[in-house]
Amino acid sequence: MEFFCYHRDRPGSLALREELLEEHWSYMDRYAKELIARGPTFADDGETPTGSVHIVDLPNPAAVRAFAFDEPNYQAGAYRDVLLRRWRNVLGRTMWEFPGGRAGGNRYLVLGFGEGPAADLAPPLDREEDLVAYGPLLSDDGDTWLGTAALLRASDPDTARAVLTGDRYAGIEVHDWEFGGRR
Repeated sequence: MEFFCYHRDRPGSLALREELLEEHWSYMDRYAKELIARGPTFADDGETPTGSVHIVDLPNPAAVRAFAFDEPNYQAGAYRDVLLRRWRNVLGRTMWEFPGGRAGGNRYLVLGFGEGPAADLAPPLDREEDLVAYGPLLSDDGDTWLGTAALLRASDPDTARAVLTGDRYAGIEVHDWEFGGRR
């Protein structure tokens, strides 16, 4: 079962995150085979972390809850909340298989929170070479569409936002994002 997990930072938690960096990476190393994508999000300055994205393939909801809530930064109080949703890997690959590689260009997390009939279930064909990860956010039972999450390369936040059909969502968030893992 695939899951989208977004830990949002608590304001003022940067020092704590820096202190726990090795502990966080060691924790994530335990899930290397299950990770589809990962990486931090940043404020508009491109430097201040605002959260951490993890897309994982785990056997069941209990396993993903343990993954999300046993994470060292969460346990220490660095995160203010966690968005945890079932997800479907529409591209069928991991971020490490992204043809565009780890570097080059601006990268974004785009979250569309939906209501009503499902939208954007298939990736936009004209943007496929820019998509790192893409898929619907789903209810716990996997039956109800709740939105769409995309990690992508784009020239700017507005171009990233345009990957989703804007009028089909109650809200769309765009966050600076980069490939995660040890540097």
